[in-house]
Amino acid sequence: MMSLLLRDLKLSVRAGGGALIGVLFFMTVVAVIPFGVGPDLNLLSRIGPAIVWIGALLAALLGLDRLFQTERDDGSLDLILMQEHPLVLTVLVKCLAHWLANSLPLVIASPLLGLFMNMSEVAIGAVAVTLLVGTPALTFIGAVGAAVAVSLPRGGLLVSILVLPLAIPVLIFGVSASYAAVQDPAPFMPPFLILLAITMFFAVIGPLGASLALRNASD
Repeated sequence: MMSLLLRDLKLSVRAGGGALIGVLFFMTVVAVIPFGVGPDLNLLSRIGPAIVWIGALLAALLGLDRLFQTERDDGSLDLILMQEHPLVLTVLVKCLAHWLANSLPLVIASPLLGLFMNMSEVAIGAVAVTLLVGTPALTFIGAVGAAVAVSLPRGGLLVSILVLPLAIPVLIFGVSASYAAVQDPAPFMPPFLILLAITMFFAVIGPLGASLALRNASD
């Protein structure tokens, strides 16, 4: 499993792997917002957590269709389905590799974009922490969509359509926790714990659903 993790990491960070594209897209989405809303720094600081979260969500959707693409193209997907290791464990390792290569850079880049949006130090820290907890859920949800669309020649759009509605609760509670951290009357922990629970829920359901979809796609 460690060799599979390292292999997927190498494929993700190489040219055309999508990791750098996701970060550039994330930075572009957040950077164009001030041109649309104007130079009001107070407004930018108020909408900053939501904008950073929306940008991270859209950037996370970019590379989801490639989660099982390489295995389908080189024919190793059939070998993965027939191997002795549980397919759920294989999917979990691939999700971990995808998150490390594609979503973790978004978390690392979020403080810089928070400064660009004139966010306070507390808001920047809250957004980074909620992204760190919430983005794995996006990967696990995306694994199911990628597995459903793996047999389609152009399944990228279908993956986004399948994943986006399921990702809305992650966005809602991620943004709610970020705003609660900078608003004194609003407690931070309840939405943050709900976000953590959503991630843990999809950490179980996502690999199971993706493994079932992969087996159905191979039949």
